[in-house]
Amino acid sequence: MGLNLDEKKAAVAEISARIAQAQSVVVAEYRGLEVEGMTELRRKARASGVYLRVLKNTLARRAVKDTPFEKLADQMAGPLIYGISSDPVASAKVLSDFAKANEKVVVKAGAMPGSLLSAAEVKSLATMPSREELLAQLLGTMQEPIAKLARTLNEVPARFARTLAAVRDAREKQPA
Repeated sequence: MGLNLDEKKAAVAEISARIAQAQSVVVAEYRGLEVEGMTELRRKARASGVYLRVLKNTLARRAVKDTPFEKLADQMAGPLIYGISSDPVASAKVLSDFAKANEKVVVKAGAMPGSLLSAAEVKSLATMPSREELLAQLLGTMQEPIAKLARTLNEVPARFARTLAAVRDAREKQPA
């Protein structure tokens, strides 16, 4: 049964609100995917903070109209699932990883504010580390010089203590 006008307006408003906060939108075709597969995909998306929704393409086109993701409207054809995320990598990662394990899900395109991404670009985006991983790498890089200085400064008294221990051991071995 189709949606009435009020339900359509509510769906467009909901998607528009999600897109306003999004950093990436990825669309994938899910033709032939069984209920168990869709449930697993939704669970993985929820765990990654990705808003996943099956929506009529005409409603999705209205939702992206006059937004930075407007270029994606040309790619909206066929049965699509929309992955919307505030993390630029999360939606691409969830849908690409699921597509590797399930051949019935095919990533068609994606978009970041102001730019359209092909399926290959979405897959390469999925291989990038997440924001948290990048922040952890940056923090590690920033801490390395300080940690190295601390190890160097700690080495001086440690070497002195080892030298004293060696002198003590040498004196104990000498006959009195």
